[in-house]
Amino acid sequence: MLKFGLIGCGRISKNHFEALHKNPDAKIVACCDIIENRAQEAAAKYDIPFWTTKYEEMLQIEDIDIISICTPSGLHPEHGIMAARHGKHVLSEKPMGVRLKDADDLIKTCDQTGVRLFVVMQNRLNPSIRLIKKAIDEGRFGKIYMIEANVFWTRPQDYYDMAPWRGTWEFDGGAFCNQASHYIDLVQWFGGPVEGVMAYTDTLARHIEAEDSGIAILKFRRGGMASINVTMLTYPKNLEGSITILGEYGTVKVGGIAVNQILHWDFAKYHDDDRLVAESATNPDSVYGFGHTAYYRSVIDSLKNGDNPLLDGRGGRKSLELIEAIYKSNRERKMAVLPLQI
Repeated sequence: MLKFGLIGCGRISKNHFEALHKNPDAKIVACCDIIENRAQEAAAKYDIPFWTTKYEEMLQIEDIDIISICTPSGLHPEHGIMAARHGKHVLSEKPMGVRLKDADDLIKTCDQTGVRLFVVMQNRLNPSIRLIKKAIDEGRFGKIYMIEANVFWTRPQDYYDMAPWRGTWEFDGGAFCNQASHYIDLVQWFGGPVEGVMAYTDTLARHIEAEDSGIAILKFRRGGMASINVTMLTYPKNLEGSITILGEYGTVKVGGIAVNQILHWDFAKYHDDDRLVAESATNPDSVYGFGHTAYYRSVIDSLKNGDNPLLDGRGGRKSLELIEAIYKSNRERKMAVLPLQI
């Protein structure tokens, strides 16, 4: 039985609490939030024996094995470093930070203290996404010529006004760093290492520091290109979250509320996996999908059995580096070459 503590009992924490309750090898023994009633209500709802508003107090609990971090993105590295220095494994919600340097400090601290670092990118575990990745790994696409990701969602001003950290550079970033981070992760996971990025971002309507819309064009090292188109201004509600892959011998498009449904699947040669396309669809009620439960299962198996984790700190760093490159390109009005010089 692995014992978990969780910090940050806000919006995303529900997915973590429920995923942990579904895993018989996990137990939540403590939760923390600076807002007292949030921590107290979470403890009552999920039968958690200890709650606190003081993170350091939770870290003093010796039998906690791993800390789940669900605080604002800009605080993930700080809270992860504190956990690592107390000998706790670290599980960070996406993204693992808003600045690459801070993420590197977290990775370094976890290495030095001998604890494991996990980054939640649960959409990688969607049946639809796993089918696509398997097809890529088996070479069914041949050369991948182009990948297109569209994140056409809406986040009204009152969403940002709900908490002062939302839409800020220090704690959140904008549409690319927050809402589109899963899609950025999948694009680079599918296409491979990125050679360079050209991007334009802007704050067209929302009263926030960071961007509410943007377009990025990527060039992959192995050839091929990608475009990532993002806006939080879609009227009147979320319209599309999709990824299309155009290859030499195959074309696939995945969409749905959480890239959970294959919309187009066409390859030159038949494969038994083609029969699995229809049944790979899931029906989540939010953009978070169902992947947190499976992700926690992979983390538990990694810690108990030594299995390779689905996504560790260095894997999570790749998408954050790409996000930082997008912002760098927009700021300097030229191509950002990867790897970035930090």
